[in-house]
Amino acid sequence: MQKGEMRIQSSNFDFLSKLKKNNHREWFNAHKAEYQKELLSMESFAGELLKNLNIHDMIETPSGKKSLFRIYRDTRFSNDKTPYKTYWSGSFKRATKYRRGGYYFQIEEGNSFIAGGFWGPVPADLKRIRDDIAFDAAPLRKILKSKSFASMFGTLQGEQLKKAPQGYEAGHEAIDLLRHKQFLLIRRFSDKEVLSKDFLKEASLTFKAMRPFFDYMSEVLVTDANGM
Repeated sequence: MQKGEMRIQSSNFDFLSKLKKNNHREWFNAHKAEYQKELLSMESFAGELLKNLNIHDMIETPSGKKSLFRIYRDTRFSNDKTPYKTYWSGSFKRATKYRRGGYYFQIEEGNSFIAGGFWGPVPADLKRIRDDIAFDAAPLRKILKSKSFASMFGTLQGEQLKKAPQGYEAGHEAIDLLRHKQFLLIRRFSDKEVLSKDFLKEASLTFKAMRPFFDYMSEVLVTDANGM
């Protein structure tokens, strides 16, 4: 691997900036070689990120290349008919059914972030999470109030109900957590931070900092009332 391949390059941003101004197939096809070059650079970065992830977690995603999402947009059900995404993004799936939660990264000028958590838990999983919170929210609050969590993510994020979910009291002491439909951890980065030589390290540390939250959620979702 050549020097510089493990970090985000300014050319990665430059290509996206030009794509935003020329988001149509004619321009993209004419600059396909430039796209392929930048894609290879992003695959190298994602590959190194995957290596670091596998040091402290077991990841099912086989390669950095496989982690990346396609740049082509699905416009079938969208009012925005531009054919291409104007950001690089990818995700890593944790291995085995006993490790819950997913890792995500997005590289976009002015909107880059590292994220993880539960984007769309199925109804059965969401109920198990809420039931555990309703029974005793202290273990989750301890994680969310820890210095390491606060410094990385600030607060738990994600879409929430405006009212108490059905079956739970509006006055419950943990209603702020029970209203969550998504459970997301997000850390945002400036363009300068993304382009720095330390970004790979910081991205890896951010993923690692999600583990206490993931471990809690995994225990809730894969064990029964007897801890089995």
